[in-house]
Amino acid sequence: MKMAKLNGITVHYTDQGNPDGATVVFSNSLGTDLRLWDQLMPLLPKSLRLIRYDTRGHGLTSAPDGDYFMGDLVADAAALLDHLKVKDCVFVGLSIGGMIAQGLAAERMDLVRAMVLSNTSAKIGTTAMWQDRMEDVHKGGIEALEAATLERWLSARWRRENPSALAGWRHMLCRTPVAGYLGCSAAISETDLFESTARLTLPTLAIAGSEDGSTPPDLVRETADLIKGSKFQLIRGAGHLPCVEQPEEYAAILTTFLAAQAHV
Repeated sequence: MKMAKLNGITVHYTDQGNPDGATVVFSNSLGTDLRLWDQLMPLLPKSLRLIRYDTRGHGLTSAPDGDYFMGDLVADAAALLDHLKVKDCVFVGLSIGGMIAQGLAAERMDLVRAMVLSNTSAKIGTTAMWQDRMEDVHKGGIEALEAATLERWLSARWRRENPSALAGWRHMLCRTPVAGYLGCSAAISETDLFESTARLTLPTLAIAGSEDGSTPPDLVRETADLIKGSKFQLIRGAGHLPCVEQPEEYAAILTTFLAAQAHV
């Protein structure tokens, strides 16, 4: 277990693989933690240095009360990479993690040489939608969102065929600190990265799941199209968390992209 005191909070992270290898950093989605990427880790090239961390308000990272801002989350990621002396990484972010990736690439070009925007967008949902969701949590806890969230996260077929694993993802969601879920929801609700993302020029891979109920493929492609030369990859039969449903295909897509950037 690795912890770092950064920006007034304690950040939980893992740092595995080759310490001298090219670095890939992974940022989790709303309602999950760094275990989101567990199945992916053994499938990636052994030459890589693989860093994962729990976003503010998630997992074992501190969950301060009050609204968070996307600038806070981007600053947390930058502080962690500075703490670990990382430069020129490939940053992989899923959902809110993909928003963090876009913000980090715009603000700290020294840290990110390429990025993977997985199941994300420059803007996700509307302010009203997020306010309604936050109100539901205030009234009934995260459990009030459980059924609808799992339907967006994971395809109907996967949920039907993996009941035990589904229970694990349900527990992860419902055990997310309420302050963290609300804080990050507030950050997403006020974030619109279209202008800053459209100015980015770094190599970018966008990944979408055909059954994603949170960030449908057209939304992911719209963001990818903002970045000249970006690549788009659809994983069929997967929902919002394709690295969970189809880790082998996800790892193969990611490894191909890393190789194309001479980052393996």
